[in-house]
Amino acid sequence: MMGIELIQGDITQLKVDAIVNAANNAMCGGGGVDGAIHRAAGPELLALCRTLGGCQTGQAKITPGFNLPAKYIIHTVGPVWYGGGNHEAAMLTSCYQQSLQLAHEHRLRHIAFPAISCGSYRYPIAQAAHIAIQTTQAWLQQNDRDLQVLLINFEDKTHQQFVAVFKELYG
Repeated sequence: MMGIELIQGDITQLKVDAIVNAANNAMCGGGGVDGAIHRAAGPELLALCRTLGGCQTGQAKITPGFNLPAKYIIHTVGPVWYGGGNHEAAMLTSCYQQSLQLAHEHRLRHIAFPAISCGSYRYPIAQAAHIAIQTTQAWLQQNDRDLQVLLINFEDKTHQQFVAVFKELYG
């Protein structure tokens, strides 16, 4: 899987074309990855996000990276986990597809995703990892084989589950 790499680290430190923010609907910062990205990007990000009218679950919007090493931030809103019967998988799949499409449209070559919805939104990590990896791989094969995708996790537990799912899928 040449286009996907799994790493453990801090997404706010990556010098890539774009990092993906696991945003909330208001796009105005919050906890976890969202709060870390807003703190690292600086107050200009919040000021701009307040003008964008929010973002619907499963959709994505792009902004400059401001004070981050990444040139852009792609904000996507993952679903809150309610047991799997409320279209959570389809909405999470859409987060990855919409973010990858924005990267493609902006001619970006290197993008990094956190584990969308796995924090305060309580999505089961192994299920989210399957969606992240399979959706990304399918999208790359169909649309842009040259795009490099990092799946980055800050916490070791989450990273190890993503690695286990990757090995399960691709050996």
